[in-house]
Amino acid sequence: MTYKTEDMRELLLEVQKPARYVGGEMGQTVKDLREVDIRFGFCFPDIYDIGMSHLGLRILYGSLNEQKGTWCERFFQPWPDMEERMRAEGIRLYSMESHTSLDEYDLIGFTLQYEMCYPTVLNMLELGGVPIYAKDRKGLKHIVVGGGPCAYNPEPLADFFDVFSIGEGEEALPELADKLREAKAKGWSREKFLYEVSKMESFYVPSLYEAAYKEDGTLAAFTPLKEGVPAVVHKRIIKELDKVYYPKTQIIPFTEAVHDRVTIELFRGCIRGCRFCQAGMLFRPIRCKSADTLIHDACTLLENTGYEQLSLCSLSSSDYPEIEPLVDGLINYTEPRGINLSLPSLRADNFSKELAAKITGVKKSTFTFAAEAGSQRLRDVINKNVTETDIEKSCRIAFENGNSSVKLYFMMGLPTETEEDLAAIRSMADKIIGYFYDTDKSKRNRFIKIAMSVATFIPKPFTAFQWEAQNTESEIRQKQEYLKKTVGSKQVTLSCHDCRTSLIEAVLARGDRRLAPAIAYVAQNGGRLDAWTEYFSYERWQEAFRAAGIDPDFYSARKRDFEELLPWDFIDIGVTKAYLKKEAERSYRAETTPNCKEQCTGCGANQMMGRKCDV
Repeated sequence: MTYKTEDMRELLLEVQKPARYVGGEMGQTVKDLREVDIRFGFCFPDIYDIGMSHLGLRILYGSLNEQKGTWCERFFQPWPDMEERMRAEGIRLYSMESHTSLDEYDLIGFTLQYEMCYPTVLNMLELGGVPIYAKDRKGLKHIVVGGGPCAYNPEPLADFFDVFSIGEGEEALPELADKLREAKAKGWSREKFLYEVSKMESFYVPSLYEAAYKEDGTLAAFTPLKEGVPAVVHKRIIKELDKVYYPKTQIIPFTEAVHDRVTIELFRGCIRGCRFCQAGMLFRPIRCKSADTLIHDACTLLENTGYEQLSLCSLSSSDYPEIEPLVDGLINYTEPRGINLSLPSLRADNFSKELAAKITGVKKSTFTFAAEAGSQRLRDVINKNVTETDIEKSCRIAFENGNSSVKLYFMMGLPTETEEDLAAIRSMADKIIGYFYDTDKSKRNRFIKIAMSVATFIPKPFTAFQWEAQNTESEIRQKQEYLKKTVGSKQVTLSCHDCRTSLIEAVLARGDRRLAPAIAYVAQNGGRLDAWTEYFSYERWQEAFRAAGIDPDFYSARKRDFEELLPWDFIDIGVTKAYLKKEAERSYRAETTPNCKEQCTGCGANQMMGRKCDV
């Protein structure tokens, strides 16, 4: 079914931000259907404003559309007012480019960036006229594919997806489209196609594996059901980022997106080894683009789009080896044109005075540092490798450059945390205020503002803390109350994240296939946009767990044994389980591990590049 904008004119005028639903933006790809044999529906399980800010969508959209015969189109979750009208009018979820309903597509891909989006995935399928369970879909249409960070533990969604793409998708997804093209030409059945896909590098087909459980509920075995289906699925990585596809233009939204700007990816991976950080392990080994490539890509995108803001993206921007020549080259282009250059994800331990001067010379901004823990002992436990001296140095540099606002990010509920560690958060604020007033009066503003944000620790797969128990709700609330009593003044503001969202996120992050009925229950009982505070319902999730006979504490609040078989153990990310275990043991002794630049610590990831590894 294809819908015409003029036929929906009256409907669109009655909802918020109708520009979210009309398409036709500058930079979108439109193809002649007579030249298309694979239609790919790229689904972002959140609203347009969020999805259009996502760099991965821009890269994969362009990569797929470069392929002859493949047309990739975008789908987003409507805001509730639009969804209500769509359901009342019998309008299915449709694409931005051609306004074709989702049930017309061959491949339907979801990027899974956040566990709380799982019910939205099912809602989008149902709204688009596609069966939510994989077993109910037939033929070579509606092949539902999942990718992104959450796909590294795909098991909670195994009943709903036909295929998961594990790792980086610029090369993998066009290969999947080619395989479907071959299947159509040869008249394969759906089962034959999925079997052949399972043998391709980095693709996981859940229906071809079986999970068995022990009496205590832990996983007993995870085995392939057919000969030729691999027991281990290896992630896909792009080895040479300078040569891989990167968009030369991007779609310009008609309505404001959350991050409405040009974004350039400096590198993938991270040299750090923060023990709580999933991304730092998933995207290893580190692979950098050259400064020349980045400057070329940035200038090309700015010229082709007219944006006046450029952001440099990575897990730790100041770890980029050519950061100062890169910033110099970009400033030579951006400064005369009045383009703002922002450099997020700075590290407190390598933040130089020269770099600060260059950035603040373009535009004054709030300096943000992720301290994660107040005390040095706890920062050593999590291997943050940031000292109070590093924090002091960075703050003084910021203040001397005229900045008077600092944001600090912390976590509570970290393994081995004590009341003294929480008290140290307030102590850090007091010290930063002292650094500010020690600064030469001529170089600082009159007042300092410190914003402290405290999130709840969530144990994630493929981290050194994947075996740890999460704090219970009562424990988290006690700690939040303690912080609220001790932190906060005219100069310091404190915000604590909603712990109930974190509790559900932990269940989904470390869950297995038995969670599928609970996720379906939430989606079928009004759950969507659970990443938004106003639409998240903790009570609905609790009802879902009860209806499915699930104890959520089994997944979130239970400490696992090192020898337990984990639901994601069949996926190889390069970093070995033995290494993660060693890091967990070092954390209990508050021993730090050097970063990859200082010394190879034998995580195993370098072997994916054919490089030497000390493992």
